[in-house]
Amino acid sequence: MISEKDMDRRRFIQLVSAFGISCLVPFSLDAKEAQRILDNEDREGFYIRFIKPIKPVDPAKWALKVNGLCENPQSFNLAAIKRLSKDTQVSRMKCVESWSSKAKWGGFRAKTLFDIVKPKKQARFLYFYSADDYYEYIPLTELLKPRVLFTYEMDNAPLPDIHGGPLRLIMPSKYGYKSVKTILRLEFVEREGIGYWSKFGYSQDATIQPGTDHALDLKEYRVIKKEGELDY
Repeated sequence: MISEKDMDRRRFIQLVSAFGISCLVPFSLDAKEAQRILDNEDREGFYIRFIKPIKPVDPAKWALKVNGLCENPQSFNLAAIKRLSKDTQVSRMKCVESWSSKAKWGGFRAKTLFDIVKPKKQARFLYFYSADDYYEYIPLTELLKPRVLFTYEMDNAPLPDIHGGPLRLIMPSKYGYKSVKTILRLEFVEREGIGYWSKFGYSQDATIQPGTDHALDLKEYRVIKKEGELDY
């Protein structure tokens, strides 16, 4: 059962999306001239979520900027990202809205990136900034856990823009708002800030809790009996 809080979040997303799309696409614009926009959609198998409608990011022009409290700040294009040591995993992304879906993800571990940019000793958190103006703060200790993956592939194909391409984070033990999508910038910082959804009362920790889940890929509902990553 979806809680009142989850429904409030869903209504909030819908209102933001409706306002944003009206600003980006004039009503007088011919349908053939309208530029493709990424927006929220309850698509079968894996829902699509952004905090506001955005234009797709061009992978050929995209770059990941990494700076802040690190010895070797850099900017990586997609080709450079794909040259990093690659890992794959099958894991389920669980949304706080009470749905989930599983995929095979391909990408790199945080340690691979950290070994290159070399965070300073005082760096404790990583600030994420996304193409839709979403932002989040995540402890470096959490990012270094073995099931956390920066991903640029989904189900053996390039990560679709609707699911956060060219690059997103996957944290299987956390609710989906920690699995930041369409990442543009990473900044090493000393102090934790308040993430986007945490401003509205959502947990900063975001560990998945016991409850109910609508597994979209399985087309069934499941009962979650323990906290952390879902194992189905």
